[in-house]
Order: sequence, then C-alpha cells, then structure tokens
Amino acid sequence: MRNEDNITNFIPAVDVTLPKTDKDIYFLFYKDELLVKSEDNKAIIPAIVDLKNLELTNIQYLGSIHGQNCFCGELNKDAIIPKDMYFSKLRALTHQLPTDMFWIGGRAVQIVNFYNDHKYCGRCGTLTQSVEGERAKKCPKCGLVNYPRISPAIIVAVVKEGKLLLAHNNQSAKDLYSVVAGFVEAGETFEECVTREVREETGITVKNIKYFGNQPWPFPNSMMIGFTAEYASGEIQVDGKEIGHADWYSSTEMPVTPDSISIAKDLIGWFTENY
Repeated sequence: MRNEDNITNFIPAVDVTLPKTDKDIYFLFYKDELLVKSEDNKAIIPAIVDLKNLELTNIQYLGSIHGQNCFCGELNKDAIIPKDMYFSKLRALTHQLPTDMFWIGGRAVQIVNFYNDHKYCGRCGTLTQSVEGERAKKCPKCGLVNYPRISPAIIVAVVKEGKLLLAHNNQSAKDLYSVVAGFVEAGETFEECVTREVREETGITVKNIKYFGNQPWPFPNSMMIGFTAEYASGEIQVDGKEIGHADWYSSTEMPVTPDSISIAKDLIGWFTENY
C-alpha cells in the first residue's frame, strides 16, 4: 500500500473554517443510512441548496474539501426527501460515491453516533456538554471526558511457500474468504496481536511480521492496521465457531475474496502481484 493512497483532500476541523455557502455538503443520516442524491447512475452527497424545507438535527461540522464546508447530521423519520434522493447503507456505496466522499461519510457516521451515544455521562448520568475546540463531550458534574471511540484491529496476509492463508468467517457470505483480522486487546502491541489472532483463528505461528498500511473502517469504528507475515510452524486448525474453514491458496487458485476499497483487498492484491 502506498502512503499517498491514504491521503485525501479533506481538511478536518471542529469549528467552521470557511464562509458558509449554498454549496456546503451535508452527510445526513436516518438511523444508519446515508442520504444521497442520484445523478447519472452515481451517488453524490447533497449540498444545502438541495435540502430546502428539511428539518436537520444533530448538525456537526466535519471540515472542508475543495473549498466546500462539510457537515454531518440527521433527519427525522417524517422527513419528505426530494424524489432524486434516497437512503442507503454506507457500505453499499463503496462503488457509487467518489472515494473522498466515501471516507468522509465514514467519518460522518461515527461522529453522528458519537454525539448520540454520549448525550449523558456514562459515569453519573448527567447531561454532557461539548468541549470547545475539541471533538469531545464532558460531564459538568464529575468531569468525565469522552472522545469518539476508535477500535484498533490488525489484518494480516500470511504467506507460506508462495501461497496465501485465507479464512472463511462464519458471519460472511458462505463462499467469501479473506485474510486474518482481529481486534487489539488491552496492553498488546500490533505485532503481538498479529501473532495471537493468527494462532487463535488458524492454529499456526508466524514470523517476519512487517507493516503494510492502515485504513479507517467505519463499520462501526475500526482502525485497520495491515501487516504481512511468513508462516513459521503449525497445522491449520480452525475453531469452527468464528472461522469455519481456512487453507493456503496460490494466486492462480483464489476463492472469492473481498471486492471493495478495503485494505483486505489491498493485501490480497499485494500477494497476487508478488507471488
């Protein structure tokens, strides 16, 4: 993964940095679905000029892109949206939205959820207040400060004699295989997490763990840290609960793998290009 692939034109901010115009972009959600405008068989994020007579709530500033302000917020269930707009799961828009807009949408849904989930203090139940100049909520009674949750997770391409370790997660489509991934536990380094997750999910040990790249993954709030590694020892043994099957695959005999903008696809692409 190239470093420049992880850099967008988006400039994040908590407070509005540019003059507001009727071209400001609004990422609006009803529950967990994003409002988009259909144009030439593609999805675009509506501007405020497209949203007349709609009651918007929970509005937060995100930042700017190409000189346009970006906001996020919500619509209530009774909102009558224009005929050329529709609601969609963000994940379903990976090939419909421009890449920058998809990733800003991922940021937007996490921020909307953060403000909804932290209206009240988790320690004492008091109504929280926004912290000036920060993306944070603070309790005026006990002082507890909360920030948007980010859950780090590793994802790793393990190679053995020119073959890639792929596993089927029982929660995925029955024919879909991907590389091993899992959440980092308290006190763990990323490399320790790679070792543990591969061992727990497939029963093998790895060596020569190398950093590959990273990617935010807003389903719901992950930060994926990618690695490559080499097989060290052991035989594949899956638990049958989370992982139903795993095996080694050459680049010419691959099963169905993720077809999206995920780092999983990038890792598998790295393998097929190099082996």
